[in-house]
Amino acid sequence: MSKATLERGVNILKEQIDAPVAAFFSSCVNCGLCAHACLFYTETCDPAMTPIHKLEPMRRLWEQEYTLPGRIKKWLGLSKPVSDAELSQWSKLAYQNCTLCGRCSMVCPAGNDISYMIRKFREGLSAAGHAPEGLIGATTRAVKLGSPMGVTMKALNAQAKHVTADSGLEIPFDVEGAEYMVLLSSMEIINYPEYLQAVAKIFDQAGKSWTISSEAFEATNSGIQIGSSDIAAELVQRVVDAAEKLKVKTVISPECGHAYTAIRWEGPNLIGRPFTFKVQHILEVLDDLRQQGLLQVEGVEDGRLTFHDPCQLVRKGGVIDEPRNLIKMVVEDFVEMKDHGKMNWCCGAGGGVSAIEEAAEIRLKAFNRKKKQLSRLQVDGLVTACANCRIQIEEGLEENDMEMPVIGITEMLANHLVEKDTGGEKSS
Repeated sequence: MSKATLERGVNILKEQIDAPVAAFFSSCVNCGLCAHACLFYTETCDPAMTPIHKLEPMRRLWEQEYTLPGRIKKWLGLSKPVSDAELSQWSKLAYQNCTLCGRCSMVCPAGNDISYMIRKFREGLSAAGHAPEGLIGATTRAVKLGSPMGVTMKALNAQAKHVTADSGLEIPFDVEGAEYMVLLSSMEIINYPEYLQAVAKIFDQAGKSWTISSEAFEATNSGIQIGSSDIAAELVQRVVDAAEKLKVKTVISPECGHAYTAIRWEGPNLIGRPFTFKVQHILEVLDDLRQQGLLQVEGVEDGRLTFHDPCQLVRKGGVIDEPRNLIKMVVEDFVEMKDHGKMNWCCGAGGGVSAIEEAAEIRLKAFNRKKKQLSRLQVDGLVTACANCRIQIEEGLEENDMEMPVIGITEMLANHLVEKDTGGEKSS
């Protein structure tokens, strides 16, 4: 690491100390409550996993540069400067041991948004060259290929042909003037292609026009995860350009938590202007269709089911009632986890953690928190609304020899659609 790169990283880190961050550091009372809200701490009992501790280099930089006592200590040599070795050490805490879930922020008695601070901290770490290789690779692929997993239009077209073969429904690409433009995550395209078919079936029944842009179909924003506002803005701009080119009314974020945060809440600020279209999560759209009487279902799911709340969707996005409204349409025996809604426990794989190979062990250890929640319920299956959560939960269940099906809400509803009457022929 060159001195120039380190200085650039430290300078960028210094720039991230805005008024909210400074206020948060000033008001922290070191009570430790955030530790008990973090599944990385609760499942390891390691003091280093305390959320506010993960920000120590940034806190010291704030103290040295922006407080009188800190400046005096720095001048007297009583406060060591932030070093490259220290940033390298803290990179593991900020990236591998934090999903940016925001649960710690919910319990802070001073109202400090710790996940916001760690997001800012990642900006400096990334600029100083201390982002994990997995996230660097994902971000590079997102910029160059349009997808963090390297999924191309060729792969998406192949999945679209499978949907048509299975259901008889065409997947519309680049349709100008459609009401909805659907975004997808690479995980859905590769791991859960049934999501695309579910969307097609639902919009066909509801009689809604929709499309997918061949120029911007990916919803995942790895720029947010790695901590690069410039890259995050570039990826948002692609979606904005595509939506405005096709003149759509609404852009739909898929069953992916961070994708929703990136486009719905951070997007306009990243590109510096309001959108000319509306942004909704797929669950918000489905609940709108329910209220309009356009989501006609029949039958119910077998067994007792519960719901895992994706952190970015529920805690940060406020989409709490919608999934429950939809689930109760087709589930008679529904039970909530002890901690649910805005205080739900993270699955352990968000915030880019799932893309970091070195984090596999701690990621599965963090899953023990979800394992404990599920063990108390004795349920037959789990419903969620995030493909990343779904992959983590399925892997965690397998690791712990727990047999339990996991399904996405969109797919579950599509399985219960009332078949359309097409004058003698039926399609679903």
